[in-house]
Amino acid sequence: MAAAATVAKPSSFLILRPRLNYFLKPLFVSMANPSSSSSSSTSSTFNRAGVLPILKPLLTTNPRHHSSVAFARDNGGGAGGRSGALAPAQIAEVMEKIDVNPPKGTRDFPPDEMRLRNWLFHNFREVSRLFGFEEVDFPVLESEALFVRKAGEEIKDQLYCFEDRGNRRVALRPELTPSLARLVIQKGKSLSLPVKWFAIGQCWRYERMTRGRRREHYQWNMDIIGVPEVTAEAELISSIVTFFKRIGITASDVGFKVSSRKVLQEVLRRYSIHEDLFGKVCIIIDKIEKIPLDNIKEELKGTGVSTEAVDELLQVLSIKSLTELEEILGDAGEAINELKQLFSLADKFGYSEWIQFDASIVRGLAYYTGIVFEGFDRDGKLRAICGGGRYDRLLSTFGGDASPACGFGFGDAVIVELLKEKGHLPELSLQVDNIVCALDHDLQGPAATVATILREKGQTVDLVLENKPLKWVFKRAARINAERLILVGSSEWQRGMVGVKILSSGKQHEIKLDELE
Repeated sequence: MAAAATVAKPSSFLILRPRLNYFLKPLFVSMANPSSSSSSSTSSTFNRAGVLPILKPLLTTNPRHHSSVAFARDNGGGAGGRSGALAPAQIAEVMEKIDVNPPKGTRDFPPDEMRLRNWLFHNFREVSRLFGFEEVDFPVLESEALFVRKAGEEIKDQLYCFEDRGNRRVALRPELTPSLARLVIQKGKSLSLPVKWFAIGQCWRYERMTRGRRREHYQWNMDIIGVPEVTAEAELISSIVTFFKRIGITASDVGFKVSSRKVLQEVLRRYSIHEDLFGKVCIIIDKIEKIPLDNIKEELKGTGVSTEAVDELLQVLSIKSLTELEEILGDAGEAINELKQLFSLADKFGYSEWIQFDASIVRGLAYYTGIVFEGFDRDGKLRAICGGGRYDRLLSTFGGDASPACGFGFGDAVIVELLKEKGHLPELSLQVDNIVCALDHDLQGPAATVATILREKGQTVDLVLENKPLKWVFKRAARINAERLILVGSSEWQRGMVGVKILSSGKQHEIKLDELE
């Protein structure tokens, strides 16, 4: 009978948590049957299952408690001993600490950072509204095929992509333009051209981080679909200039480098270089300020471009004057004519001092076909602020009808760095119209009534939800920049009144509840 008593019945496990019961069961069996071969393999069983690292912080270090139950030893072997008794294991409630930082390259937005983000997005939206654009949005998760274009494009190696549970290849969007193209194709002929859309969305790229460059960022896009004329590009640049002016950035702070991919096309045609190489050449040229010039030459030659063609191409790319470009390419080319028109329109729009010609600007994405531009800081401390251009063949690449199109992308990270650099970051403290406080616990209900009345009139209210001393309330009011303090007192409430204190002047008075504005 004594031997039988040493074996725990299954019901004894009910005193423990089900998960611990499950994981600790092999160890209990080995202790109940010391001669069993399972006792020698307990440790390896735990390691293979990956349980031990989880259990260690949960259990006490006393070896007698490493089972789900503790066996009481005989007290000297006397008859009074209860060798078969079971006692609960002492479980130590220890939580493993987690890394409280966001994943590398990403950001939290606590209230002060969120106010700045909202201010920035508000200006994005206001400028878009001023130019008659409508807001759209797309899924953050898209088909991977939407972003995998021509070989060699940098963005292919920066995708956050994976296979979902339906065996579909998907990716977090690295940019917004392909999603826009997809939606335009989806809507088809139901859309009335021209389409003028804007979007503000989060984008993801696994890339090397530098100042103003993260692995996630928000991007403001404005796109025009259905307009073949250069007036579309001129309008887009004008919208960015308008944005800069709104936030205090001037032409002495930033500028736009403008060129056309057709300039490169004309040079390559002279040397009978096949059009299929054009995209690869553009991707290499886009690195011209990132890697040594000798590396650029070697990469260009590696695509099959002759040494002579490489030399002339680099000569053209060094040109910073439209007049000088004319001398080399002539004045009859399509690229020259479009660029001349753009600079003329810039004068009419009133931003000619903001733009300059730079033949080395080609942009890294394969879908650009004509005029391209980049915003840059004139001190040269930051990477490109924004960029865009014409992409007339993007829709047809995805299987839609060919349609002229152009647009730009403007990230949120670099512009914030620029605002810091120039001392133009706005002061955006929390501001509340009213703070409402009950002077007695029994008046919490009436205080809630006052708060509701004010909120229904469009005023912001911070309602004090606990009984707090007035000293605390005044400190709270100062922290949230409340304009006035509404006090709900017993005698005042009985008369249908509340106390009002204007916090900026210190003036105070009583007012009827129905007259409270």
